[in-house]
Amino acid sequence: MARAVRFDEYGEIDVLEVRDVARPQPGPGEVLVRVRAAGINPGENAIRLGVFRDVWPATFPSGQGSDLAGVVEEVGPDVPTWSAGDQVIGWVDTRASHAELVVVPAEHLVRRDPAVPWEVGGALFVAGTTAHAAVAAVGAGPGDTVVVAGAAGGVGSLAVQLARRAGATVIGLASERNHAWLAEHGVIPVSHGEGVADRVRAAAPAGIDAFVDTFGSGYVDLALELGVAPDRTNTIIDFAAAARTGVKAEGMSGSATAEVLGELAKLVAAGELEVPVAATYALTDVRAAYEDLMRRRTRGKIVLRP
Repeated sequence: MARAVRFDEYGEIDVLEVRDVARPQPGPGEVLVRVRAAGINPGENAIRLGVFRDVWPATFPSGQGSDLAGVVEEVGPDVPTWSAGDQVIGWVDTRASHAELVVVPAEHLVRRDPAVPWEVGGALFVAGTTAHAAVAAVGAGPGDTVVVAGAAGGVGSLAVQLARRAGATVIGLASERNHAWLAEHGVIPVSHGEGVADRVRAAAPAGIDAFVDTFGSGYVDLALELGVAPDRTNTIIDFAAAARTGVKAEGMSGSATAEVLGELAKLVAAGELEVPVAATYALTDVRAAYEDLMRRRTRGKIVLRP
């Protein structure tokens, strides 16, 4: 037996439970991983609420979670790449990583460098590949000035760093308590809220070239107000605004590969990419973890530790 998060119906956070489930068994091309850390993400909250039931319906009882870092416990047939005891970072597409044990396709794993903390490795895949894809979607590069909304969040905190690495000047929209962190990472901090358009213009008198929206709540319209072209504006959350305005709404799919995950992990290990971890929770405290996440005030990621 093993402990895992489950829910039996769409609903609020209180439908989440931690239960004893049968020990998973790896099949051909799969490995069984004992999870040391697993990030939580806003998309999982939306799935549990039933927001995407027409696109990604749940089969009940449903598990939860994509990100993970852990230790290989058992190897299925036809897996020459991994052995029991290997430390790994990866993901699943089966909504299953919020658990003590999870079966993972062998090709969804990369080796964990000891310089990558467990919490960071377990929170890297979704936020990291989404940030990577968002920066690529707007074509951020040398000479560009890029605005990132939600610049201190799980995806935003990585997007600002990746845009800087691409050579862009980056303006980060965030609350004042996050301004020092942004400045330490070479980002020009600007407070969100009323008057933000004027503050952005003052920070970038030559204009804005690209805009990454990780927060929603009207930032697509702000990008257009600032004169950013629709094909250089990308939102990862406000799909209605994207449909209305023609801006991009590219998620992580273009970057959701082990190759990109490995690149990001190497940057973390080398100290060239910081993945802020706002809080860690025991698996049994999964409800509290999601309550914290949905306040939308954390810097970086929230992580479960089975």
